[in-house]
Amino acid sequence: MVVKDFKVMTLNPPFHPKFSRSSRSPAVSKGGCVYYPIWIGYTTGVLEQNNVPVKLFDAPAESRGLEESLHIIKDYNPDLIVMDSTTASIANDLHVANEIKKILPDAFIVFVGTHPTAVPFEVLKSSKNVDAVALSEHEHTIRDLSFALRDGKPVADVAGLVYRTTNSKGEEEFEISPKREPASGEELDKMPFVSEVYSRHLNIKNYFYPSVLYPEVTIITGRGCPFRCTFCVYPQTMGGHEYRVRSPENVVDEFEWIFENLDVKDIMIEDDTFTANRERINKICDLIVERGLQDKVTWTCNARADVDLDTLKNMKRAGCRLLCVGFESGEQEILNNVKKGTQLQIIRQFMKDTKKADVLVHGCFMLGNKGETKQTIRTTIEFAKELEPDTAQFFPIMVYPGTEAYDYFKKEGLIKAESYGDWLDKEGNHNTIISRPGLTDKELVELCDRGRWEFYMRPKYVLRKIWQGITHPKEFPRLLKSSKSFFKYLLLGSESVRTN
Repeated sequence: MVVKDFKVMTLNPPFHPKFSRSSRSPAVSKGGCVYYPIWIGYTTGVLEQNNVPVKLFDAPAESRGLEESLHIIKDYNPDLIVMDSTTASIANDLHVANEIKKILPDAFIVFVGTHPTAVPFEVLKSSKNVDAVALSEHEHTIRDLSFALRDGKPVADVAGLVYRTTNSKGEEEFEISPKREPASGEELDKMPFVSEVYSRHLNIKNYFYPSVLYPEVTIITGRGCPFRCTFCVYPQTMGGHEYRVRSPENVVDEFEWIFENLDVKDIMIEDDTFTANRERINKICDLIVERGLQDKVTWTCNARADVDLDTLKNMKRAGCRLLCVGFESGEQEILNNVKKGTQLQIIRQFMKDTKKADVLVHGCFMLGNKGETKQTIRTTIEFAKELEPDTAQFFPIMVYPGTEAYDYFKKEGLIKAESYGDWLDKEGNHNTIISRPGLTDKELVELCDRGRWEFYMRPKYVLRKIWQGITHPKEFPRLLKSSKSFFKYLLLGSESVRTN
């Protein structure tokens, strides 16, 4: 039975247009990337599954400003507002919460996401208009909070919350409710397909990955990551280090639903490391082929640079088009410093095998990690050109509360930011906050620019992309869409590099 007098809004708050909160490094992307609001998308689905009226509103994807967003929120008049937030956007998000309370003073506002999970007491102390923080994966916490508020029961009984309360002396305090255990694989199987949620609430054409065919849809097939990279924010704040997975049958059921119901050309699997369980990957691939979906669905996933050739061939057979891989560095010492757990010789073999299997690779290279110098960065740029992925991303280390990397750089006094707002520049792009003797923040940005320039402006690469657009017409829309935004930043950002 639907309870019509209690409503929830899951809100990606207004900020910079096309700001991606669900990204591992939230910002306005220079390549035009716009992430789906993945986590509050799943929360929306669980609420709908439990007959709680809910509206998912993604203001940045729709380029809605604060005033227009406030009108939409007031018209819907929710009793509970679930606000996604990040380190880079927290000051803005607290301001949005304050403005919402002016028009809806009785609404209960709960913050969710990586930053609120890492520093929940700090968030609550920053604004009296934030009533609670739901920690880590929050679908079932928000479900139970909705039930408690609707039925007039104490929020103290809702597991997974940090909430505002008043003691017997009338003094404000913050309490932590009982811990909520992460959802098991069986529980993940019972959640609605997030692709269905998107179809009801969002305009799919608002979302874009430069390396993924357009239009695309993003799903998660498993939570957590078994690896220990010091910089990665999601395993350290949201999902943990146990890879809890949906069954292969459930994943392929969603693939089939997407093919039958959505007009998309690619499925992006946003698991931290989809390739962590080889047996499961091969089972998913076999099921795709058994159901005859291999020629109907194209998919992309996050992977480590250690997948064997046989698995790569099976993935290709089942419709896998591209792997997003965090190579990070061409120096083994740097990889060891960040606990990446990969070896350069294995990375080289992996890239040879992806070419044999005809699977594309988007390579991510992170500059400025612990122990980095100008020379190690030079090595990484040359390594990227040697590996020759389909596309490459060079970006400065971005550290966030709740991660081992943040703690290290903060302890060493290398974080130059004075406030969380410094994580972005005035346009909402990444702003480099790490600066050290011999490798300043300005030099780090210039080296990222240099890496992009050297990688993308090689005649060999340019000719290869032109040929790719001619021989693979389905690649052309994403090449055109990403190039419009990316090359503007490439050319402008590299001006100083080219004149040095």
